[in-house]
Amino acid sequence: MKLNRRLFIGSGAAAAATLAAPAVLADNHGRPRVVVIGGGAGGATAARYIAKDSKGAIDVTLVEPTRTYYTCFFSNLYIGGFKEISDLGHSYGALAANYGINVVHDWAVDVDRDAKTVTLAGGGVLPYDKLILSPGIDFVDGSVEGWSLASQNKMPHAYKAGSQTELLRAQVLAMPEGGTFAMVAPPNPYRCPPGPYERISMVASVLKANNPTAKIIVADPKPKFSKMGLFQEGWNNHYAGMVDWIGEEFGGGNVSVNPEAMTVTIDGEETKVDACNVIPAQKAGRIAEIAGVTDGNWAPVNAADMSTKADADVYVLGDASQQGDMPKSGFSANSQAKVCANAVRGALTGSKVFPAKFSNTCWSLIEANDGVKVGATYEATDEKIAKVDGFISQTGETAEVRQATYEESEGWYAGITSDMFS
Repeated sequence: MKLNRRLFIGSGAAAAATLAAPAVLADNHGRPRVVVIGGGAGGATAARYIAKDSKGAIDVTLVEPTRTYYTCFFSNLYIGGFKEISDLGHSYGALAANYGINVVHDWAVDVDRDAKTVTLAGGGVLPYDKLILSPGIDFVDGSVEGWSLASQNKMPHAYKAGSQTELLRAQVLAMPEGGTFAMVAPPNPYRCPPGPYERISMVASVLKANNPTAKIIVADPKPKFSKMGLFQEGWNNHYAGMVDWIGEEFGGGNVSVNPEAMTVTIDGEETKVDACNVIPAQKAGRIAEIAGVTDGNWAPVNAADMSTKADADVYVLGDASQQGDMPKSGFSANSQAKVCANAVRGALTGSKVFPAKFSNTCWSLIEANDGVKVGATYEATDEKIAKVDGFISQTGETAEVRQATYEESEGWYAGITSDMFS
């Protein structure tokens, strides 16, 4: 099925179809209060749908430190020169103006689940009846020997979009003729499974146009990766001889870096590099741990409504959640947010709650007009969000099919960002 902006928004609206909100189940303080922490694909969508569909019956506060949100999805296309950084930036003004959401630009630094309050870095305290956490990812300290956040300007991760993304593109463009670009890929699970390999494609595209004798090394701790056959076919077709992927079998997980010397050591062999993208192992955003809803690196949730296993009044969306079969992606977070919003509105207003259904598609651009995709639908079970069926692009597809796939991704991007911010 071809996806475009209108259809994407329409399907989302159907998933969270609104019935008239009946009596409000507030507890001695007027309208029930929902606080959402994190203004990305999960948080912004949840806040928007709760406020819009409750028609003012629920007080919604969105806590997000940045005033402009840069989408991590599509950020590789900026690195490849197919987008401008301004194309990825979105403001929260429409959420406040159109739906009355109280948008607070501050950091959430504490959660008191007994008192049901969120404390902000600026000193404010927000009470809630329902709390939704969508904090995205943080990095696991020490997961790449020699690398820390202190060295992210020498070896950027660029896995939280914005200035890091701009820095990585600048470093790629500044590479000397015939230089070496290295990537340290992350272990599973991590945000956007095809993301590192789309990034390699986009870096290769830039180098092919500006520095065609340059080389790319990928040190990967995994034996295989998402859309592996499609990416490797694309690299052979467009960038023959440029990309050297070193997987687990050849020591790709035995890596250390020296940001000062700009060296990468893979299975004992040191290489001088000119640009290096280190994508560390990942975990749920810090506030989920502070709230006490994580178990290990992630926050276990109930598939039916995305509430946490630790607290029925606290929900976790997107990358930070441990939910089952869905990949950590912007599409997944958006899909989970609609299920959560429907459940939260039902719990607070008594409105009808529809059965949870989820979907996801991840598109990747390999070279101009050469797009591929993978996707699936899911349902809630007692144990997890479980995959129902799926699809994936095939190797050897025609140029027309690949161009249509890329154009489909453009329609999706317009649709999901409208679904989050308009």
